[in-house]
Amino acid sequence: MNSRDYLAGSPDYVRDFTFYLETILGRSDKTIYEYYLDVRTFLRFLKFTNNMVPEDTEYTEIEVGDVTIEMLKEVTLDDVYNYMHFISSERQNASNTRARKGSSLRVFYKYLATKSKYRIENPIASLEIPSGKKTLPKHLSLEESIDILKVIEGDNKARDYCILTLFLNCGLRLAELVGINVSDIRKDSLRVLGKGSKERMIYLNEACLSAIRDYMSVRPVSNKQKEAFFISRNGKRISRRRVQQIVEHNLELIGLDGMGYSTHKLRHTAATLLFQYGDVDIRVLKDILGHESINTTEIYTHVSNKQMQEAASKSPLSQVSKEKDAAQY
Repeated sequence: MNSRDYLAGSPDYVRDFTFYLETILGRSDKTIYEYYLDVRTFLRFLKFTNNMVPEDTEYTEIEVGDVTIEMLKEVTLDDVYNYMHFISSERQNASNTRARKGSSLRVFYKYLATKSKYRIENPIASLEIPSGKKTLPKHLSLEESIDILKVIEGDNKARDYCILTLFLNCGLRLAELVGINVSDIRKDSLRVLGKGSKERMIYLNEACLSAIRDYMSVRPVSNKQKEAFFISRNGKRISRRRVQQIVEHNLELIGLDGMGYSTHKLRHTAATLLFQYGDVDIRVLKDILGHESINTTEIYTHVSNKQMQEAASKSPLSQVSKEKDAAQY
């Protein structure tokens, strides 16, 4: 995706915007592509509402290369609210999707107004973005986490066990795990290169250290990429897709295939278990996960059914029944 072939036929200001996202904001290729899709959707809306395409044109087939910067200058706040209504009523976008597209549009116009050579007036500085629906992060239970570590087998058992152990204990992102170099492991800590090329240190518990030692004892020596920690069977740094396949295979072994779990859900699992069982302060959890804002971390502080059950049992009235004398309480 980082070839940016998808930009073919895009206006120059869109290309410039993606370059800004990469070089200045340090966004990942995946994030840049999502911004591009959101901006393209809005540009299609402008052509559609300005009668620049035949009525029978499929919305997804509208080309945007001829949307000029002058057209963007003429956009008003009302136009954007009409766009938000359009993606809700006509495109059936859910609240989370509308919130993301609104946010992308704000970043795009802020760039055009303050960071680009175009310096156009920002008509949507005061745009109110619909709040996305808050959903609890999907994660494995403690028992399921133990189960998945128990079923790992095969020729690369030590490597795969180490991969899953780091996911479940450190809350790494997929790109962070794949990017680990041998030199990043320093006694009891791990140097991680996170989003926006920001470094952070994660301290390794005994389970991680043991898994790393076991893997290092059998890790193949690669002449192709000596620094890469996790090596594939062809001697190269392991790919993201291969790691996803390893996780998917072991989820299948414990009967959790096809249920929406993924490598990122293992990150959710690590965060949730740390908060629920490790009594980890949310500010510490924020630093472990590499979040810029503590608001992002707060989603992991959801209350589990077990915690709600324990809270209910602690009520001073929990032992009161009609067979007992309530007066003693």
